[in-house]
Amino acid sequence: MAQTAVAIAGLGAVGRVVARRLADGIPGLRLAAIAARDRAKAQAWLDRERISCPIIELGKLPQHADLAVECAPPTLLDAICRPMLLAGKTVMVLSAGALLPRSDLMELAQTHGGQIIVPTGALLGFDAVAAAAEGKINSVRMTTRKPPKGLVGAPYLIANRISVEGLQQAKRVFSGSARDAAAGFPENVNVVAALSLASIGPDRVTIDIWADPTLARNCHSIEVDADSARFTLSIENVPSENPKTGRITALSVIAALRKLHAPLRVGT
Repeated sequence: MAQTAVAIAGLGAVGRVVARRLADGIPGLRLAAIAARDRAKAQAWLDRERISCPIIELGKLPQHADLAVECAPPTLLDAICRPMLLAGKTVMVLSAGALLPRSDLMELAQTHGGQIIVPTGALLGFDAVAAAAEGKINSVRMTTRKPPKGLVGAPYLIANRISVEGLQQAKRVFSGSARDAAAGFPENVNVVAALSLASIGPDRVTIDIWADPTLARNCHSIEVDADSARFTLSIENVPSENPKTGRITALSVIAALRKLHAPLRVGT
């Protein structure tokens, strides 16, 4: 079986899980490189995990990999995607919110034969949404409820002087479009950006975001009304060591990678 060389850009909570799984072995894939801001810290972690893998600069990703998994802050999206797409290669993007204003990256992929993959991440039901989008979707609404610490530091909260500290009951901190939510909460609601890309676009998909001190999990629900079906889906995600990200996000990346060479693919 031909092997796909995979690089991981960012060695945080998600990147470490994906690196471990690739190092353990996934048919048709090999861990080719790691790009990390703190090279010394990354090397120490690789040594502890007994993973042999070069640590490289972002600009050198195309020289080492056929596919790069973006597990980095949204501000680095361009530095990760552009070199890979110019080389006609593939990028798996987790910072889906950062993609919304970057139509140039999609054009770059089309022009040079590259590809951008957005995995399901922390949300469910994308198969049903994508199928419904082949017909007519009338509306998509999402509600996200997170423990307050999972929202701390969001630019929208800072700009509007909204505090989520010391809450005794649930507080709605945002209501609006997926586009505005992605801009105001760039590390918190990539799920709604991905949902909008899979359905009716970031200006028509709407979302309410709640800070809820009674929760220990990140909860998402979506309501879709289409000419083919009407459905409501809900999920409760266990946070990873990074409270902004659910554990299932890394597993979603691994599942998407495994499908690349799987003899049987289930799902749209």
